[in-house]
Amino acid sequence: MSHDEYKLKHAQLVALLDELGADAIFLSTSATLSWYLAGARIHVSLAGAPILRVLVHRDGCEIATPLSESDRLLAEELSEVPDARLHILDWYAPLDDYAAWFPEARGQNVLPEGRIEEQLRGVRTVLCDAEISRYRSLCVDTAGIFTQVLGEARTENSEREIAAKLSAAAIGFGGEVLVALVCGASRSAFRHPLPTEAPLGRKAMAVLCVRRGGLIANVTRWVRFGGPLPGELKAEKAILQVEHEIWESLQPGNELKSVFPVVQAAYPLHGFDPEEWQNHHQGGIAGFNGRDPRLTPDATDIIRTNQAYAWNPSAVQNGMTFKVEDTVLLTERDGRPTVEVLSVDPMWPVVRVGNLDRPAVLVR
Repeated sequence: MSHDEYKLKHAQLVALLDELGADAIFLSTSATLSWYLAGARIHVSLAGAPILRVLVHRDGCEIATPLSESDRLLAEELSEVPDARLHILDWYAPLDDYAAWFPEARGQNVLPEGRIEEQLRGVRTVLCDAEISRYRSLCVDTAGIFTQVLGEARTENSEREIAAKLSAAAIGFGGEVLVALVCGASRSAFRHPLPTEAPLGRKAMAVLCVRRGGLIANVTRWVRFGGPLPGELKAEKAILQVEHEIWESLQPGNELKSVFPVVQAAYPLHGFDPEEWQNHHQGGIAGFNGRDPRLTPDATDIIRTNQAYAWNPSAVQNGMTFKVEDTVLLTERDGRPTVEVLSVDPMWPVVRVGNLDRPAVLVR
């Protein structure tokens, strides 16, 4: 973490304190802690709560953690955080009782995350230059895993074999695997196919959500062994066109929910059942959460440049499943919103949709 990045984020939270007339903000969720501490590894169990809490005030911040975690955090995660005081607690002491480990907070107006969730997302999801650089690197590394593993896959490989290889490669480059899904031809109807011993068969899908430096890459890829079935190539192109309709609708300054009717209309426009949008969430803003937040009919978060997105339209047609998912960055070029696909590997086959190369199905 650079000093400049920390100062930027601290200044953003101080501005929020000024706006809301408060004295401090108590950070407790994985996404906001990772953002504020520039991707510090703040978990032992990925399924558990963070192992530290941060109280941010105008003069700096207070960080609380158990004794068992303090040595590693100081040596490997927090050494570049200026203006921070570390409070080392007994392992049984509650991290959320900030008044116990920082008595100066008693009587102050301290804002918990839950009270300012949307305001924090508005700050957290607009990525600074350092975060964009880290995100590009993570997404490229993640995309490359699929080329490596699926490029060597065989029809007789089990879903678990492929999930294990993908996960091992992600851990090898310093990633934390939050989601690893694989479905072979016999289980393609499941939208979230936790891997089993079933073989890949004729066609398979693989999904990874990988965290590194606090940021999360979301990627889906397909591999097919042999030729397509009737109508398959047309539907593979159509799901990419559904995704393209969503990207074209992203207008900075609009509320996220403005995209919802676009999603609903895109499926029948490109030949899918009009109710497909009901069968799976469609994605949303990405970054320090897998979706931050998901698109819903009442999502009032503002669309902004330098936000990451991961859309994942999916559909079933003639007994076959189709899905696409990549992590992208919304930027601006010549005064117009522009999409940059982050999770790319030049070795993966692509098809042109609009002005972007999109992942084709890898044919073995």
